[in-house]
Amino acid sequence: MNKKKVAVIGCGTIGTTQHIPAYIKNEKAEIKYFCDLIPEKAQAMVDEYGCGTVVTDYKKILNDPEIEAVSVCVPNNMHAQIAMDFLKAGKNVLCEKPAARTYAEAEMMQKVQKESGKVLNIGVVNRFNTAVNRIKNMIDNGELGEVYHVYGSFRSHRSIPGWGGWFTTKEISGGGVLIDWGVHFLDLIMYCCGDPNPKTVSGKAFCKLGKKLDEYTYTDMWAGPPKEDGVYNVDDFITGFIRTSGPTISLNGAWAQNINPDEMYIDFMGTKAGVRLSYGGNFKIFSAKDGALLETVPTYKVEQPFEKEIDAFLTCIDTGEKLPSHIDSVLITAKIMQALYDSSEQSKEMVLGG
Repeated sequence: MNKKKVAVIGCGTIGTTQHIPAYIKNEKAEIKYFCDLIPEKAQAMVDEYGCGTVVTDYKKILNDPEIEAVSVCVPNNMHAQIAMDFLKAGKNVLCEKPAARTYAEAEMMQKVQKESGKVLNIGVVNRFNTAVNRIKNMIDNGELGEVYHVYGSFRSHRSIPGWGGWFTTKEISGGGVLIDWGVHFLDLIMYCCGDPNPKTVSGKAFCKLGKKLDEYTYTDMWAGPPKEDGVYNVDDFITGFIRTSGPTISLNGAWAQNINPDEMYIDFMGTKAGVRLSYGGNFKIFSAKDGALLETVPTYKVEQPFEKEIDAFLTCIDTGEKLPSHIDSVLITAKIMQALYDSSEQSKEMVLGG
């Protein structure tokens, strides 16, 4: 088997813990380049896996004819530019979520994908999650009846990532808890419900608990220690309501709130049964039969979602199959997130379609 030569752009957490190990494990792939602005990070990958070459400027490898597949694992402000540059160079791209900082940037990515004819998938990895696909199959098969409403909760007590770093700087990240965590929850909901057309969106984003570092109490901070001279101008709480051509959707999300414990789950409300999915875990089915209320917890084999995602990415390059993570599907989630932010800023409901 001729292995596909791969370049991984960005050797931070998501690249080193998920994308790179999945490529290394996949018999279809061979990593040729590890690229990072900090050469020591890329070199650490070369040393660990005994393959590949260190690169600090991705533009130097754009025209390497051997490269077929590229993973883009960099901060959000570079997603669109790097992905489009590789597409224009004739490469197939898997870009981490969110697709981009704004809906307009995501639309540009879609346009370049169409023009290039190459693959552009977005890292909405829950579309490859075993539990998620079981729920989707139940909905598609009518086991829940009519799914009329879905509620998503992605709320944490005090969990702001790296205060003052790129996560909390809107110019780089595009937003806070909605674009970081909410993108996964919204995309998961849309996927399970068949990617219904969004009609109206109303939301409110808050920047409250993390606004001043000297007033923010926390026990730890993922994504690095705080930068006292950094910027914090993103949402640490979001609430929203979406009408679609399918179910209505409501959500509450918080990087930081004065409520504990964390609540990370999604409720699918159906006329025959309901499902609560614990994010990243198992799910429960609530139903009624013969005058009794039933609560069922299924048991099944779980597959590693990033490995499934990357295997599907490499396979679709040859087959031409359009995956559920294709930019065309993910663009719907980007549109909803943009509308939530626009609704918050303009204090009105946004009308997206009929």
